[in-house]
Amino acid sequence: MSWWRHSAPPPAKPEHLRRGHLGEQAARDYLVSFGFKFLAANFRSENGEIDLIFRENDCLLFIEVKTRSSEQWTRPAAAVNQKKRRLLSDTALDYLKRLGNPPVRFRFDIVEVLLKDGAVETIRHLPNAFELTTWRQYR
Repeated sequence: MSWWRHSAPPPAKPEHLRRGHLGEQAARDYLVSFGFKFLAANFRSENGEIDLIFRENDCLLFIEVKTRSSEQWTRPAAAVNQKKRRLLSDTALDYLKRLGNPPVRFRFDIVEVLLKDGAVETIRHLPNAFELTTWRQYR
């Protein structure tokens, strides 16, 4: 019976995870098309996760991707509240610490991805969407 467990297909991902993955891939392709250099996806630390990390010239970009099927109630970027900003800030500091705290400029961007019928309809890049928000010190 153990052969059956290993040959069964993996369970399908929940819809919100499939949407999120689609949005992150669309955001990544969009930013690359503008010449930004892709560095990492889904960087995790004990403080949280950063969806995408890019470099634009001498600046690191920490990107939060918000994918939605509708803007009926609010814009996707509105989901990046104060708590989420603090977690993203702490996670970005963890990333910089792993790099040895280089003297580098960085910013926090949001990319909104809107879907229609399961396909990407609109992508909006919101550069410098918020400032470093944390109780921890950088450097």
